[in-house]
Amino acid sequence: MADAKVIPFDDDRSRGAAGKGAARRGRGARRAGDPVAVGEVRSLQVPEPEPVSEPEPEEAEVPARGGWDRKIAGGLAFLRRRITGDYDVDEFGYDEELTDQVLMSLLRPVAEKYFRVEVKGIENIPSDGGALIVSNHSGTLPLDGLMMQVAVHDNHPASRHLRLLAADLVFMLPVVNELARKAGHTLACAEDAQRLLESGELVGVMPEGFKGIGKPFSERYKLQRFGRGGFVSTALRAGTPIVPCSIVGAEEIYPMVGNAKTLARLLGFPYFPITPTFPWLGPLGAVPLPTKWTIQFGEPIPTDGYPPEAAEDPMLMFNLTDQVREQIQHTLYKLLVQRRSVFF
Repeated sequence: MADAKVIPFDDDRSRGAAGKGAARRGRGARRAGDPVAVGEVRSLQVPEPEPVSEPEPEEAEVPARGGWDRKIAGGLAFLRRRITGDYDVDEFGYDEELTDQVLMSLLRPVAEKYFRVEVKGIENIPSDGGALIVSNHSGTLPLDGLMMQVAVHDNHPASRHLRLLAADLVFMLPVVNELARKAGHTLACAEDAQRLLESGELVGVMPEGFKGIGKPFSERYKLQRFGRGGFVSTALRAGTPIVPCSIVGAEEIYPMVGNAKTLARLLGFPYFPITPTFPWLGPLGAVPLPTKWTIQFGEPIPTDGYPPEAAEDPMLMFNLTDQVREQIQHTLYKLLVQRRSVFF
Protein backbone atom coordinates (compact mmCIF):
# COMPACT_ATOMS: atom_id res chain seq x y z
CA MET A 1 0.00 0.00 0.00
CA ALA A 2 3.03 2.34 0.48
CA ASP A 3 3.84 2.49 -3.26
CA ALA A 4 0.29 2.87 -4.34
CA LYS A 5 -0.52 5.98 -6.31
CA VAL A 6 -3.36 8.16 -5.22
CA ILE A 7 -5.97 9.40 -7.64
CA PRO A 8 -6.65 13.04 -6.75
CA PHE A 9 -10.05 14.67 -6.61
CA ASP A 10 -11.04 16.90 -9.46
CA ASP A 11 -11.46 19.72 -6.96
CA ASP A 12 -7.98 20.67 -5.61
CA ARG A 13 -9.45 22.67 -2.74
CA SER A 14 -11.10 19.63 -1.17
CA ARG A 15 -7.92 17.48 -1.25
CA GLY A 16 -6.70 18.33 2.21
CA ALA A 17 -10.06 18.10 3.86
CA ALA A 18 -10.68 14.72 2.30
CA GLY A 19 -7.41 13.35 3.63
CA LYS A 20 -8.19 14.49 7.15
CA GLY A 21 -11.70 13.07 6.98
CA ALA A 22 -10.40 9.72 5.84
CA ALA A 23 -7.92 9.60 8.71
CA ARG A 24 -10.61 10.40 11.24
CA ARG A 25 -13.00 7.76 9.91
CA GLY A 26 -10.37 5.07 9.85
CA ARG A 27 -10.06 2.07 7.63
CA GLY A 28 -13.04 0.96 5.58
CA ALA A 29 -15.04 4.16 6.12
CA ARG A 30 -14.71 6.00 2.85
CA ARG A 31 -17.17 8.53 1.46
CA ALA A 32 -17.94 9.47 -2.09
CA GLY A 33 -15.16 11.78 -3.26
CA ASP A 34 -12.40 10.27 -1.03
CA PRO A 35 -9.11 9.36 -2.72
CA VAL A 36 -8.90 5.70 -3.67
CA ALA A 37 -5.65 3.80 -4.05
CA VAL A 38 -4.94 2.14 -7.36
CA GLY A 39 -4.27 -1.19 -5.60
CA GLU A 40 -7.64 -0.95 -3.99
CA VAL A 41 -9.26 -0.27 -7.34
CA ARG A 42 -8.09 -3.69 -8.50
CA SER A 43 -9.59 -5.37 -5.41
CA LEU A 44 -12.98 -3.76 -5.82
CA GLN A 45 -15.48 -6.26 -7.15
CA VAL A 46 -18.14 -4.99 -9.47
CA PRO A 47 -21.35 -7.02 -8.98
CA GLU A 48 -22.22 -9.05 -12.03
CA PRO A 49 -25.59 -8.35 -13.58
CA GLU A 50 -28.26 -10.88 -12.67
CA PRO A 51 -29.15 -13.22 -15.51
CA VAL A 52 -32.40 -12.39 -17.22
CA SER A 53 -34.69 -15.41 -16.99
CA GLU A 54 -37.35 -16.22 -19.49
CA PRO A 55 -40.86 -15.44 -18.24
CA GLU A 56 -42.51 -18.55 -16.87
CA PRO A 57 -45.85 -19.60 -18.33
CA GLU A 58 -48.90 -18.68 -16.35
CA GLU A 59 -49.72 -21.17 -13.64
CA ALA A 60 -53.27 -21.62 -14.91
CA GLU A 61 -51.99 -23.03 -18.20
CA VAL A 62 -50.07 -25.93 -16.65
CA PRO A 63 -52.95 -27.61 -14.84
CA ALA A 64 -55.22 -26.96 -17.79
CA ARG A 65 -52.88 -28.82 -20.12
CA GLY A 66 -52.37 -31.54 -17.53
CA GLY A 67 -56.13 -31.86 -16.99
CA TRP A 68 -56.83 -32.27 -20.68
CA ASP A 69 -53.97 -34.75 -21.02
CA ARG A 70 -55.41 -36.84 -18.21
CA LYS A 71 -58.90 -36.71 -19.70
CA ILE A 72 -57.67 -37.78 -23.12
CA ALA A 73 -55.55 -40.56 -21.64
CA GLY A 74 -58.46 -41.73 -19.50
CA GLY A 75 -60.80 -41.71 -22.49
CA LEU A 76 -58.39 -43.72 -24.61
CA ALA A 77 -57.89 -46.23 -21.79
CA PHE A 78 -61.67 -46.52 -21.42
CA LEU A 79 -62.10 -47.19 -25.15
CA ARG A 80 -59.33 -49.78 -25.09
CA ARG A 81 -61.01 -51.64 -22.22
CA ARG A 82 -64.37 -51.58 -24.01
CA ILE A 83 -62.89 -52.90 -27.25
CA THR A 84 -60.86 -55.63 -25.59
CA GLY A 85 -63.63 -56.58 -23.17
CA ASP A 86 -61.45 -55.87 -20.15
CA TYR A 87 -64.26 -54.66 -17.86
CA ASP A 88 -66.48 -56.19 -15.20
CA VAL A 89 -70.25 -56.64 -14.95
CA ASP A 90 -72.13 -58.23 -12.09
CA GLU A 91 -74.57 -61.11 -12.25
CA PHE A 92 -77.39 -58.74 -13.26
CA GLY A 93 -75.40 -57.20 -16.13
CA TYR A 94 -74.61 -53.97 -14.27
CA ASP A 95 -71.58 -52.15 -15.74
CA GLU A 96 -70.44 -49.63 -13.13
CA GLU A 97 -67.69 -48.09 -15.27
CA LEU A 98 -69.98 -47.50 -18.25
CA THR A 99 -72.66 -46.08 -15.96
CA ASP A 100 -70.31 -43.62 -14.24
CA GLN A 101 -68.37 -42.43 -17.28
CA VAL A 102 -71.02 -42.48 -20.02
CA LEU A 103 -74.61 -42.87 -18.88
CA MET A 104 -74.36 -40.55 -15.87
CA SER A 105 -72.47 -38.00 -17.99
CA LEU A 106 -75.39 -37.96 -20.44
CA LEU A 107 -78.14 -37.79 -17.81
CA ARG A 108 -76.43 -35.26 -15.52
CA PRO A 109 -76.94 -32.19 -17.79
CA VAL A 110 -80.61 -33.10 -18.17
CA ALA A 111 -81.03 -33.22 -14.40
CA GLU A 112 -78.95 -30.14 -13.58
CA LYS A 113 -79.65 -27.80 -16.52
CA TYR A 114 -82.95 -28.88 -18.06
CA PHE A 115 -85.08 -30.04 -15.12
CA ARG A 116 -82.97 -28.21 -12.49
CA VAL A 117 -83.59 -31.00 -9.99
CA GLU A 118 -83.51 -29.92 -6.34
CA VAL A 119 -82.72 -32.74 -3.93
CA LYS A 120 -83.86 -32.76 -0.30
CA GLY A 121 -83.40 -35.24 2.52
CA ILE A 122 -80.44 -37.07 0.99
CA GLU A 123 -79.17 -37.66 4.53
CA ASN A 124 -82.06 -40.10 5.04
CA ILE A 125 -80.39 -42.57 2.69
CA PRO A 126 -77.94 -44.75 4.66
CA SER A 127 -74.24 -44.41 3.86
CA ASP A 128 -73.82 -48.17 3.53
CA GLY A 129 -75.88 -51.32 3.55
CA GLY A 130 -79.08 -52.13 1.74
CA ALA A 131 -82.17 -49.90 1.62
CA LEU A 132 -85.36 -49.88 -0.40
CA ILE A 133 -86.33 -46.48 -1.87
CA VAL A 134 -90.04 -46.32 -2.73
CA SER A 135 -91.22 -43.47 -4.97
CA ASN A 136 -94.26 -42.18 -6.81
CA HIS A 137 -94.27 -42.71 -10.57
CA SER A 138 -95.46 -40.26 -13.24
CA GLY A 139 -94.63 -38.43 -16.44
CA THR A 140 -95.86 -40.65 -19.31
CA LEU A 141 -92.25 -41.74 -19.93
CA PRO A 142 -90.17 -43.10 -17.00
CA LEU A 143 -87.71 -40.22 -16.79
CA ASP A 144 -88.40 -39.84 -13.06
CA GLY A 145 -86.57 -43.08 -12.29
CA LEU A 146 -83.49 -41.93 -14.20
CA MET A 147 -83.48 -38.52 -12.50
CA MET A 148 -83.79 -40.21 -9.11
CA GLN A 149 -80.79 -42.36 -9.99
CA VAL A 150 -78.72 -39.27 -10.82
CA ALA A 151 -79.93 -37.47 -7.69
CA VAL A 152 -78.76 -40.28 -5.40
CA HIS A 153 -75.39 -40.75 -7.07
CA ASP A 154 -74.46 -37.06 -7.36
CA ASN A 155 -75.78 -35.82 -4.00
CA HIS A 156 -75.08 -38.65 -1.59
CA PRO A 157 -71.77 -38.24 0.31
CA ALA A 158 -70.83 -41.82 -0.60
CA SER A 159 -71.93 -41.40 -4.27
CA ARG A 160 -74.08 -44.50 -3.96
CA HIS A 161 -75.64 -46.21 -6.97
CA LEU A 162 -79.38 -46.82 -7.16
CA ARG A 163 -80.49 -50.11 -8.69
CA LEU A 164 -83.97 -49.64 -10.16
CA LEU A 165 -86.56 -52.37 -10.53
CA ALA A 166 -88.09 -52.06 -14.01
CA ALA A 167 -91.17 -53.51 -15.69
CA ASP A 168 -91.03 -56.43 -18.11
CA LEU A 169 -91.64 -54.11 -21.08
CA VAL A 170 -88.27 -52.39 -20.51
CA PHE A 171 -86.40 -55.66 -21.09
CA MET A 172 -88.42 -56.49 -24.19
CA LEU A 173 -87.43 -53.37 -26.14
CA PRO A 174 -84.29 -53.50 -28.28
CA VAL A 175 -81.39 -51.24 -27.24
CA VAL A 176 -83.37 -50.13 -24.16
CA ASN A 177 -82.98 -53.63 -22.73
CA GLU A 178 -79.18 -53.55 -22.98
CA LEU A 179 -78.85 -50.01 -21.66
CA ALA A 180 -81.13 -50.77 -18.71
CA ARG A 181 -79.03 -53.78 -17.73
CA LYS A 182 -75.80 -51.80 -18.05
CA ALA A 183 -77.24 -49.03 -15.86
CA GLY A 184 -78.01 -51.47 -13.05
CA HIS A 185 -81.74 -51.95 -13.62
CA THR A 186 -83.22 -55.37 -13.10
CA LEU A 187 -86.55 -57.12 -13.38
CA ALA A 188 -89.15 -56.06 -10.83
CA CYS A 189 -89.40 -59.39 -9.03
CA ALA A 190 -89.04 -60.18 -5.34
CA GLU A 191 -86.14 -62.61 -5.84
CA ASP A 192 -83.87 -60.11 -7.64
CA ALA A 193 -84.78 -57.30 -5.24
CA GLN A 194 -84.01 -59.41 -2.18
CA ARG A 195 -80.64 -60.52 -3.56
CA LEU A 196 -79.67 -56.92 -4.22
CA LEU A 197 -80.79 -55.74 -0.78
CA GLU A 198 -78.99 -58.55 1.02
CA SER A 199 -75.79 -57.70 -0.87
CA GLY A 200 -75.96 -54.13 0.50
CA GLU A 201 -77.32 -52.31 -2.57
CA LEU A 202 -79.75 -49.40 -2.79
CA VAL A 203 -82.86 -50.59 -4.63
CA GLY A 204 -85.47 -48.27 -6.13
CA VAL A 205 -89.06 -49.30 -6.77
CA MET A 206 -92.13 -47.43 -8.03
CA PRO A 207 -95.14 -49.53 -6.95
CA GLU A 208 -97.67 -47.57 -9.03
CA GLY A 209 -96.19 -49.02 -12.20
CA PHE A 210 -97.98 -48.22 -15.45
CA LYS A 211 -101.05 -47.05 -13.51
CA GLY A 212 -99.01 -44.12 -12.23
CA ILE A 213 -96.93 -43.27 -15.25
CA GLY A 214 -99.87 -43.52 -17.65
CA LYS A 215 -102.55 -41.72 -15.67
CA PRO A 216 -104.28 -38.69 -17.25
CA PHE A 217 -103.11 -35.17 -16.48
CA SER A 218 -106.30 -34.45 -14.56
CA GLU A 219 -105.21 -36.99 -11.89
CA ARG A 220 -101.69 -35.65 -11.45
CA TYR A 221 -100.09 -36.07 -8.03
CA LYS A 222 -102.81 -38.47 -6.91
CA LEU A 223 -101.12 -41.74 -6.02
CA GLN A 224 -102.57 -44.89 -7.54
CA ARG A 225 -102.79 -48.23 -5.75
CA PHE A 226 -99.48 -49.65 -4.52
CA GLY A 227 -100.24 -53.22 -5.50
CA ARG A 228 -100.27 -56.02 -2.92
CA GLY A 229 -97.32 -54.69 -0.91
CA GLY A 230 -94.72 -57.02 -2.34
CA PHE A 231 -91.97 -54.43 -1.81
CA VAL A 232 -92.72 -54.37 1.93
CA SER A 233 -92.42 -58.17 2.11
CA THR A 234 -89.05 -57.98 0.35
CA ALA A 235 -87.74 -55.33 2.74
CA LEU A 236 -88.93 -57.38 5.73
CA ARG A 237 -87.14 -60.50 4.52
CA ALA A 238 -83.91 -58.56 3.92
CA GLY A 239 -84.25 -56.54 7.14
CA THR A 240 -83.52 -53.28 5.31
CA PRO A 241 -85.15 -49.85 5.87
CA ILE A 242 -87.75 -48.39 3.52
CA VAL A 243 -87.08 -44.80 2.39
CA PRO A 244 -90.16 -43.00 0.96
CA CYS A 245 -89.40 -40.65 -1.95
CA SER A 246 -91.62 -37.91 -3.41
CA ILE A 247 -91.00 -36.41 -6.87
CA VAL A 248 -92.64 -33.16 -7.97
CA GLY A 249 -92.26 -31.85 -11.52
CA ALA A 250 -92.43 -35.06 -13.53
CA GLU A 251 -96.23 -34.94 -13.91
CA GLU A 252 -96.06 -31.92 -16.22
CA ILE A 253 -93.31 -32.94 -18.68
CA TYR A 254 -95.85 -34.71 -20.95
CA PRO A 255 -99.39 -33.59 -20.04
CA MET A 256 -101.35 -36.68 -21.06
CA VAL A 257 -104.78 -35.52 -22.24
CA GLY A 258 -105.78 -38.72 -24.07
CA ASN A 259 -105.00 -42.37 -24.59
CA ALA A 260 -105.23 -44.14 -27.96
CA LYS A 261 -106.09 -47.56 -26.53
CA THR A 262 -106.59 -49.30 -29.88
CA LEU A 263 -103.19 -48.20 -31.13
CA ALA A 264 -101.67 -49.19 -27.79
CA ARG A 265 -103.03 -52.74 -28.12
CA LEU A 266 -101.70 -53.03 -31.66
CA LEU A 267 -98.22 -51.96 -30.54
CA GLY A 268 -98.29 -54.02 -27.35
CA PHE A 269 -98.01 -50.97 -25.08
CA PRO A 270 -100.00 -50.43 -21.87
CA TYR A 271 -101.13 -47.05 -23.25
CA PHE A 272 -100.43 -44.70 -26.16
CA PRO A 273 -100.29 -41.11 -24.86
CA ILE A 274 -101.80 -38.11 -26.56
CA THR A 275 -100.42 -34.78 -25.37
CA PRO A 276 -100.80 -31.19 -26.60
CA THR A 277 -97.66 -31.71 -28.72
CA PHE A 278 -97.59 -35.45 -29.46
CA PRO A 279 -98.20 -36.92 -31.99
CA TRP A 280 -99.15 -33.66 -33.70
CA LEU A 281 -95.59 -32.32 -33.90
CA GLY A 282 -93.97 -35.66 -34.66
CA PRO A 283 -90.59 -36.30 -33.02
CA LEU A 284 -90.49 -32.70 -31.79
CA GLY A 285 -93.58 -33.41 -29.74
CA ALA A 286 -91.63 -36.03 -27.77
CA VAL A 287 -89.40 -33.35 -26.23
CA PRO A 288 -90.40 -32.99 -22.56
CA LEU A 289 -91.36 -29.63 -21.12
CA PRO A 290 -88.59 -28.05 -18.99
CA THR A 291 -90.37 -28.20 -15.64
CA LYS A 292 -88.69 -27.56 -12.30
CA TRP A 293 -88.23 -30.76 -10.28
CA THR A 294 -87.95 -31.46 -6.57
CA ILE A 295 -86.97 -34.88 -5.22
CA GLN A 296 -87.35 -35.36 -1.47
CA PHE A 297 -86.29 -38.46 0.45
CA GLY A 298 -88.28 -38.97 3.65
CA GLU A 299 -87.34 -40.48 6.97
CA PRO A 300 -86.59 -44.20 6.69
CA ILE A 301 -89.00 -46.77 8.08
CA PRO A 302 -87.01 -49.56 9.81
CA THR A 303 -87.93 -53.20 9.28
CA ASP A 304 -85.13 -55.00 11.14
CA GLY A 305 -87.13 -55.12 14.37
CA TYR A 306 -89.72 -57.56 13.04
CA PRO A 307 -89.45 -61.34 13.35
CA PRO A 308 -88.70 -63.43 10.21
CA GLU A 309 -92.33 -64.61 9.93
CA ALA A 310 -93.51 -60.99 9.69
CA ALA A 311 -93.03 -61.10 5.92
CA GLU A 312 -95.96 -63.53 5.74
CA ASP A 313 -98.32 -61.39 7.81
CA PRO A 314 -100.79 -59.73 5.38
CA MET A 315 -102.05 -57.20 7.93
CA LEU A 316 -98.54 -56.00 8.72
CA MET A 317 -97.72 -55.68 5.03
CA PHE A 318 -100.94 -53.74 4.45
CA ASN A 319 -100.21 -51.36 7.33
CA LEU A 320 -96.61 -50.69 6.26
CA THR A 321 -97.65 -50.25 2.63
CA ASP A 322 -100.31 -47.76 3.66
CA GLN A 323 -97.82 -45.93 5.90
CA VAL A 324 -95.32 -45.53 3.04
CA ARG A 325 -98.02 -44.43 0.60
CA GLU A 326 -99.47 -41.86 3.00
CA GLN A 327 -96.04 -40.44 3.74
CA ILE A 328 -95.29 -40.00 0.03
CA GLN A 329 -98.70 -38.45 -0.67
CA HIS A 330 -98.43 -36.03 2.26
CA THR A 331 -94.96 -34.92 1.12
CA LEU A 332 -96.24 -34.38 -2.44
CA TYR A 333 -98.97 -32.04 -1.20
CA LYS A 334 -96.47 -30.22 0.97
CA LEU A 335 -94.04 -29.71 -1.92
CA LEU A 336 -96.84 -28.54 -4.22
CA VAL A 337 -97.85 -25.87 -1.73
CA GLN A 338 -94.27 -24.66 -1.49
CA ARG A 339 -93.76 -24.62 -5.29
CA ARG A 340 -93.81 -21.15 -6.84
CA SER A 341 -94.37 -22.27 -10.43
CA VAL A 342 -94.32 -25.35 -12.63
CA PHE A 343 -91.29 -24.01 -14.51
CA PHE A 344 -89.47 -21.97 -11.86
